[in-house]
Amino acid sequence: MKTIETDVIVTQDGRIRIDLKLPTDVPPGRHRAVVVLDEWLAAPTSRVERSLADFPVHDLGPWPEDLSLRRADLYGDDER
Repeated sequence: MKTIETDVIVTQDGRIRIDLKLPTDVPPGRHRAVVVLDEWLAAPTSRVERSLADFPVHDLGPWPEDLSLRRADLYGDDER
């Protein structure tokens, strides 16, 4: 079994148009294919670039000066 990802175009009459060149090791003949539509990609007409600047930020102030993130301090003496 092979996984091949590609973009498809859905026409007004509900058909899918695929322009895909398969690897040479796929023999001609009848094959079973599964189509999964990712609706997130279908909503915008153009690709939206996202960056970390798009995420919400909650400033909770500075960390306490005596904060220790050592494993022994986080989990106790048995370090679990």
